[in-house]
Amino acid sequence: PFLFSSMAMGAVGRAAMSMIEEVRRQFREIPELVLGLKIVEKYKGGEEMSPEDDAIFLDAISKAQYGECVSISTKAAIKEMVVPGLLAVITPVVVGFLFGAETLGGLLAGVTVTGVLMAIFQSNAGGAWDNAKKMFENGIDINGEKYFKGSEAHKAAVVGDTVGDPFKDTSGPSLNILIKLMSVVSLVIAPLIATIVGF
Repeated sequence: PFLFSSMAMGAVGRAAMSMIEEVRRQFREIPELVLGLKIVEKYKGGEEMSPEDDAIFLDAISKAQYGECVSISTKAAIKEMVVPGLLAVITPVVVGFLFGAETLGGLLAGVTVTGVLMAIFQSNAGGAWDNAKKMFENGIDINGEKYFKGSEAHKAAVVGDTVGDPFKDTSGPSLNILIKLMSVVSLVIAPLIATIVGF
């Protein structure tokens, strides 16, 4: 579970960097996007857009290459999960055929216990980091002092949220799949282990 979780977190980071590079490329090569961003900054207080600014903003939206971003996400999601998926499938097979059913049972017990505990921890910790950032954005009183968006405490919470989002959205939920997949693979190969390796 620890290696699988690490691989999932690394995959999120690499996919995010690919997306960032694509967005930066689009802002470099499509001047309408820069104008659209300036319009968003101008009206971020929630005021009504002027018709001219609205036309510039709609032009920027129409020029953005959304398909490229979707393609990067899809390819990264499939490519990055090949190795963790193989780890989940191959590990029970190798352990079962090399060391026998007792060792495979021990592996499954260890994966189940640590996987469940890690999944609960990561989901809860990720949610806590995410909500800590939201609390600072709404304004929070700590020891009689008010902290808002832009404060040093908020900046620290944003860094925590950067780790927390992959924890609660990727790594934690995927550990449940790891536990099920390893258990199912072990059940499927159990008759073969019994006949080839023996108990």
